[in-house]
Formats: sequence, structure tokens, C-alpha cells
Amino acid sequence: MSLDAVELRAGEEVTDLPEARDAALIFIGRIETPWATRAECPRRGDPEGGPDCTILLDVRWRPALKGLAAGDRLQLLYWMDRARRDLVVQAPSHRDETLGTFALRSPNRPNPIASSSVRLLAIDGARLTVRGLDCVTGTPLLDIKPARI
Repeated sequence: MSLDAVELRAGEEVTDLPEARDAALIFIGRIETPWATRAECPRRGDPEGGPDCTILLDVRWRPALKGLAAGDRLQLLYWMDRARRDLVVQAPSHRDETLGTFALRSPNRPNPIASSSVRLLAIDGARLTVRGLDCVTGTPLLDIKPARI
């Protein structure tokens, strides 16, 4: 989706993005959730009462799951691929004031990396069932880490 396709709210500001990129990322899988659009997503995932979601891990990363088990808490990092990357001031729909991007948890940011703490419900090969996500279906997965509480 083009950045031009996402309308700006009153008071929002954008900046020019650099031409060169500094890093290359490898998406290790995709996330399937019940939500097709950002508007449908909850503001925060619920690892206890939220809906079951599926991680479809690229099979080459299957051995990296060794040591994980149902019931574990995980930290998922994912790439909000439908987010704007040029907003510096945003007008959140739940606030009456504009704020700088770094003062918000909005997916619209220079590097739209999101993080959710989830409960691992099951592992079936390279398919993980988790609870606690808040992203649209099809979101690329960057990393899985154990969440030590």
C-alpha cells in the first residue's frame, strides 16, 4: 500500500524518508489473526482472553523452536508492513491532542517494528498457536524470543 493511500489526520506532520536503507531484515514467517484491517485490531493484545492466532513459521526455522512448549510466554517482534513510515507528529483517534511519534505506541513510525507478549498454546511442526496479538492478518514475523517474567 502506498503511503499516499493513508490519509493524514488534522495536525499530523510528515518528513522526507532517506533514500538509503541501513539494514536488511529476514521475515521468518507470517501471522494469521482474525483482523483484516488496522481498524479491527485491538489496541493491545490479551494473552489470557484474546483470540487464538497462528504463526506460520518458514519451515527452515523449525529447528529454532527447540526448547519451547505450550504454556510458555513469548515476545514476538513483527513488521507492521501497512504502516506509514514518514509521520513525525500524529493525531491518535483516542486522544484530543497531537503527539510526536516517539511518544506513541502507534504502528506508524520510521521502523514499524511491533512487539507483543503472547502465550504459546500449541506447536504443530512450523505452526504455532498463540494468544495475545493485535495485528492484521498476514503481518510479517521478525523474531520470537522467550519472555522471562
